Amino acid sequence: MKIRKLTVCAVLVALLLAAGLHGQMQAAGLTALLPVADSVDTKKADSPKSKEAEAEELLAKTPEHSIVDEVIWVVGDEPILKSDVEALRLQAESEGVKFDGNPDCRIPEQIAVQKLFLHQAAIDSIEVTEAEISNDIDMQIDWWTQMAGGREKLEEYKGQTILQMRQSMRDDFKDRRMIQKMREKLVEDVTATPADVRKFFKDMPEDSIPFVPTEVEVQIITKAPKVAPEEINRIKDELRSYTDRVTKGEISFAALARFYSEDPGSASQGGELGLVGRGTLDPAFANVAFNLTDAKKISKIVETEFGYHIIQLIEKRGDKINCRHILLKPKVTQEAVTETADRLDSIARDIRAAKFSFDEAATFVSDDKDTRNNHGLMAFTNRETQTRTSKFRMQDLPSEVARAVEKMQVGEVSDAFEMMNSRGKKVCAIVKLKSRVEGHRATITEDFQTLKSVVVNKRKEEFLKQWVKNKLSTTYVRMNDRYKDCDFEYEGWIK
Repeated sequence: MKIRKLTVCAVLVALLLAAGLHGQMQAAGLTALLPVADSVDTKKADSPKSKEAEAEELLAKTPEHSIVDEVIWVVGDEPILKSDVEALRLQAESEGVKFDGNPDCRIPEQIAVQKLFLHQAAIDSIEVTEAEISNDIDMQIDWWTQMAGGREKLEEYKGQTILQMRQSMRDDFKDRRMIQKMREKLVEDVTATPADVRKFFKDMPEDSIPFVPTEVEVQIITKAPKVAPEEINRIKDELRSYTDRVTKGEISFAALARFYSEDPGSASQGGELGLVGRGTLDPAFANVAFNLTDAKKISKIVETEFGYHIIQLIEKRGDKINCRHILLKPKVTQEAVTETADRLDSIARDIRAAKFSFDEAATFVSDDKDTRNNHGLMAFTNRETQTRTSKFRMQDLPSEVARAVEKMQVGEVSDAFEMMNSRGKKVCAIVKLKSRVEGHRATITEDFQTLKSVVVNKRKEEFLKQWVKNKLSTTYVRMNDRYKDCDFEYEGWIK
């Protein structure tokens, strides 16, 4: 039996459910992000007796207070570990999540619910593609990056490189996507007519009608301050000295990486990245790394969007490679930052004077690869709807941008300000507030689709709750006796 720990990135959603927010999350579409454990083995036991005997053996192997970990529930053929529940509980405390009920009861119940969906997905042969998994991981990392204030800060906080995060998240996100597809399949025929929507909200008190938060559209132009040639030469000389010291046998590459590499995720691992495919690496880095053949030799200096690297091969295995690297990042002087900000302020003045448009400046001046081909219009993937949109709630904007546009009028262009871009680099920026819709109570005439979504999602939630109840009646469940007095959301766990 294969047992896998839940990953940290799945924690918060599970705990929101444990806190009694299942309905709100389903309405928002967040249930696709629920934490899941290992994929379910659909192979049935020879008889109910054999499955029960296996569960009893798992649950009774060791006494509760004499072990580091233990199996506390079994759902079908799948175990739930005490450490899974404890990890989620501790993470909830660190996130300030409050519970509606006993977390030691609600957390394992929600884990078990996800196992039911995953089991059904296996029965129905639900499949997910690598592209879907990769896209989901990218969305999560982009969100973390925004919250952390850049990739460098995220890597420092997580103690992993972006690459290592992607590797550790894959299995978990594959299961999440399977659960999402299973839930979507179950409720694909649930809908609501205009009459249903009007009836639902007809007699609802005003303070219960959904509030549509303020949404803005923002255009942006960014410029990265120039790094002085002397600084680039200093970085390259430093890397050449590292190569020389390793070649002479004075010190190991791994030791130098621990001491000097500015990649916080891999430095503590001696610069080691682990086995990775070419597609997960920066193209320039990959071209050099995959051409290495001798583990005793060190690569030439490689420039990427993150800085300058030297690389040492550890091993090649099929179409994957394991290597070490040392990253050094050129420092930008305050003088260069000021010069770049002054240039953007000049561009902003010209835009206000109608010498050219913001759209034109964004297309021809901006360094931002993600927005310059769309006239500087910012966009993001909405975590609730899983769709790409240019309409931001204020909390979804990068904090520096949110502060800039908070008091701006539509059509106004900001002064230059500093910010960290999604790649963790300091840049200067100016923004234009393209549109703003103030927060308001939804109305049938102005926000019909929003209100329809509320009704449809409520019906889907009710449908899925009934499905779980029905599924429980045909699924084997066994739990430690100490959980049998729990006040669960669903009846039917205790048999």
